[in-house]
Amino acid sequence: MTNTIFNIAARETGRLLKGRIYWFCIFLVPCISCLFFLTMMHEGLPTDLPIAVVDLDNTAASRNLSRQLNAFEGTQIVAQYNDFSQAQTEMQQGHIYGIFYIPRNFTQETVAGKRPVLSFYTNNTYLIAGSLLFKDMKTVATLATGAVVLQTGRARGQRDEQLIAAVQPIAIETHPVGNPWLNYSVYLSNIILLGILTLMIMCVTVYSIGIEVKEKTIGEWLPSGNASILPALAGKLIPQTILFFIAGIGIFFSLYIFMHFPVHHIVNMLGALLLFIVASQALGVFMIGCFPTLRLALSFACLFGMFAFSITGFTFPVDAMYPPLQALSHLFPLRHYFLIYVDQALNERSFACSLPHYAALLAFLAAPLITLHHLTWSLKNVPYKR
Repeated sequence: MTNTIFNIAARETGRLLKGRIYWFCIFLVPCISCLFFLTMMHEGLPTDLPIAVVDLDNTAASRNLSRQLNAFEGTQIVAQYNDFSQAQTEMQQGHIYGIFYIPRNFTQETVAGKRPVLSFYTNNTYLIAGSLLFKDMKTVATLATGAVVLQTGRARGQRDEQLIAAVQPIAIETHPVGNPWLNYSVYLSNIILLGILTLMIMCVTVYSIGIEVKEKTIGEWLPSGNASILPALAGKLIPQTILFFIAGIGIFFSLYIFMHFPVHHIVNMLGALLLFIVASQALGVFMIGCFPTLRLALSFACLFGMFAFSITGFTFPVDAMYPPLQALSHLFPLRHYFLIYVDQALNERSFACSLPHYAALLAFLAAPLITLHHLTWSLKNVPYKR
């Protein structure tokens, strides 16, 4: 059996070297993806998001409020209007993402204690931009409230120590764990790039087996006189596993060495990467076993791989999904890799905490057994060249 696996692996290596589509999927796609995502999000967070200010008060206090808002890294005031309808038109046309509205007589009513209303509007069609601008404008509005309390209290002769206690009775300390820079790319790029990799793995696995059927070369691939297809699958997939692991190491180098993303247990992450690749290959064999036709199996692989981005939980929490979808998320290797990444790379937890997810990735190796009989029958009953 060892000789059989070795001979098939040597044959598959030759096919990999000659097939440009393999090099495109294994190396070129991950390379382009790294270049695209790491360049697009190299700042970590979107900065200088354009907004407009409608200042109907036009006093020193209102202008100071605008300057404070413009001082935020994520916000840039690109226009000031005296008419709200003009700013509304600009936001509807997509030229700005938010409007900060300061009403008329704002300073006068503030001094008189009449509780003027500050309004801000965000375009949440662009979710990230709208959320970041909402946070900045709400912070400025809160600071304006505190400034009013300080100004009023000082006029009444109160000390600053008493006023600070009234403005902020509870002191808040924020300590983001794992990603103290609040860098979106740290947790988005890691999973998006591995999601693209698993999509390529499943497609290449399906293609490498399905093309044998299409080109009628099964007689060259399957060992003659051997009733089991397992050596043939092992010999075909081992060279692909090595190449995909090299591609995965290249992604790790881009993330953890070149971009200096946080990682605590790199050895554990390399082990997770290897299991992740093998689990994705096992699903590819399962897919071609379900549909022993290249076109249908590739469609299945693409649909499954794209769906993994939505159900993994790195953009929308799995716990907030419907219970059937929560259960379905465990059928995707990317979900378990994501949880391992959070524990081992970001939170520096012990290996035992992630052991169930390592075991889950290993359990995917049983998936081909479900369709192995059907795949064997289909391959042996397809006409092939002798």
